[in-house]
This record gives sequence, structure tokens and C-alpha cells, in this order.
Amino acid sequence: MQIRSQKDFFSGLFYLAVGLGFALVARTYSMGTAAKMGPGYFPFWLGIVLAILGLIVTIQSLSSKGEVDKLDRWDIKTLLWILGAVVLFGLLLRPLGLVLSLVVLILVSSMASHEFGWKGTILNIIFLIAFAMGAFVYGLNLQFPIWPAFIAP
Repeated sequence: MQIRSQKDFFSGLFYLAVGLGFALVARTYSMGTAAKMGPGYFPFWLGIVLAILGLIVTIQSLSSKGEVDKLDRWDIKTLLWILGAVVLFGLLLRPLGLVLSLVVLILVSSMASHEFGWKGTILNIIFLIAFAMGAFVYGLNLQFPIWPAFIAP
């Protein structure tokens, strides 16, 4: 067998590994039943479905009817900008609050784009702050600081 689509092959393996990982970790929680689900029930079955989809994608990448493609080289600089932005967000959330941490996250991750522009970045900041506030602060009522301690009322 020859790998015809490297993108599909490695994506499928990734889905398979993540799905099995979720299923294995979810087994450490109480499963419950379909009628009375425990905290491990949904993540376990979601992991199983993801693993099955990964297996299907991996098998299809070996098909002789599939499109031939190769993996591109990794752009390490872009990867580091994005990972750095996420780590920075996690470190700054408590001291700076949600709004300023999101501004930093979006500005730093925007630097990863080869098509960086201030207009799009500002629009992303406005939209994502409004979405995060609506979903996490008002919708889910999550408890984390919105503003830094020196600004908060």
C-alpha cells in the first residue's frame, strides 16, 4: 500500500490519536448510562467517534482513487507566533483580565499572518471581545476577571 494523500494520512492519524486519548482519559470518570449520563459518558463517545473518523480518513488516504498530495514544509515561525500567543494569553488572563488578554492574543497571533493588516486585526479584536463577553461572561457566567484589578470597579 502506498500513501497517496499525505495530508489525509497524517490528519487521520492525528484524529485517531486524539480520539483514543480522549476516550482513555474519559474512562477515568464515572460513565453512567445513556439515560443518566456521568461526566465521562459524552467525552468517551465523542473520542470514539473522532477515532473512527480518523481511521476512515487514514484508510481513504491509501485508496488508489484518492488525490495525490504531499505535506508542505512546516512554517516554524508561524507556528511559534500562534503558540506563543496562546501561552501569553494564559499567562496574562489573571493579571490583565479577559479584554486586554484577548487584545494581546489577537495582536500577537495576527503577526503570524503573511497578510497582516491593521483593519482586519482591529475588526477581529472588536468581534472576538464581544463574542467572548457574550458567550463566556454573560452566557455561561464564567468567573474570571474581565479587566485588570487596577481598572475594575
